[in-house]
Amino acid sequence: MLLFDAHLDLSMNALEWNRDLRSTLQEINERERGMTDKPDRGNAVISLEELRKGNIGIVVATQIARYVDKNSSLPGWHSPEQAWAQTQGQLAYYQALEALGELTPIRNWNELQEHLNYWNSTQDAKKKIGYILSLEGADSIITVDHLDIAYQYGLRALGPAHYGPGRYAQGTNATGGLGESGRALLSRMEKLGIILDATHLCDDSFWEAMEHYDGPVWASHHNCRALVDHNRQFTDEQFKELIRRGAVIGMPLDAWMMVPNWVRGVSTPKNMNVSLNTMIDHLDHICQLAGNTNHVGLGTDLDGGFGTEQCPYDIQSIADLQKIPDLLVKRGYSHQDVEKICHKNWINFLEKTWE
Repeated sequence: MLLFDAHLDLSMNALEWNRDLRSTLQEINERERGMTDKPDRGNAVISLEELRKGNIGIVVATQIARYVDKNSSLPGWHSPEQAWAQTQGQLAYYQALEALGELTPIRNWNELQEHLNYWNSTQDAKKKIGYILSLEGADSIITVDHLDIAYQYGLRALGPAHYGPGRYAQGTNATGGLGESGRALLSRMEKLGIILDATHLCDDSFWEAMEHYDGPVWASHHNCRALVDHNRQFTDEQFKELIRRGAVIGMPLDAWMMVPNWVRGVSTPKNMNVSLNTMIDHLDHICQLAGNTNHVGLGTDLDGGFGTEQCPYDIQSIADLQKIPDLLVKRGYSHQDVEKICHKNWINFLEKTWE
């Protein structure tokens, strides 16, 4: 089954974790043995080889760089200009992988169709993985005019917020709306046709964004507040609004968002019984709200600052996502439903957005 993963922080892993994604997964983890600067050292699940093994032919690959003021305890850059420079380095990494024949950019409907035909017809063990460029958190957009520059180099989706307060929107664990700058950002996004990624928007900013943005919306990696009561999750009313707008919601695999009462550094996937079936619980909840399977997909966020210590116990490599089709069938989903969840919903969304 072809898989489409709508949220992977590939360049962050390469530049901030110093992982060469062309290496094997074993090589990446062996190189990190004994390192303690990140909680997930030696627990990576992603390499380009593993993406190919898992038939994950299309990914939404991120740029990410937060701006923080001097009073913030969050990690980040001390000026928007520094954050912009970081995202440009991440862009350069993706472009370097393009030059090596590892990745290919997808920026419009024709390129998506061409890549699908290539992926399904090519037997090469080192097929080019298609990637759609997204920005997680808009802090690095120095001025709204920089959004035009980003669109020209391939940016096609943007989440205005990440964790904490932002320059254009308020994110996880923060409160408040968009303000004038955020509304100006949305207006330019709508003009350019950039997809609004509602992920991480706090409740106030979410509802203000829904009021002011009439362009395409998705939520690349979001779980259900009804199952895990935290502001990082969306309420049923928020999901209903996304469904009304034709959005697709990707299911992330960060364990603390999958089960209640997870304690970082103490809980383990085994003792909290976190498996891919737990993800399906969240997916199924959204399907029940929608009354169909048209609005859910995968947005795993794997290696997004966590690894096997904090993801489903039946994931040792991102290639293990191929377990999902059988699990969905066992839960009563039809083959047509499984295809929608694994790739078709994202592709159908992009067809409506881009064609």
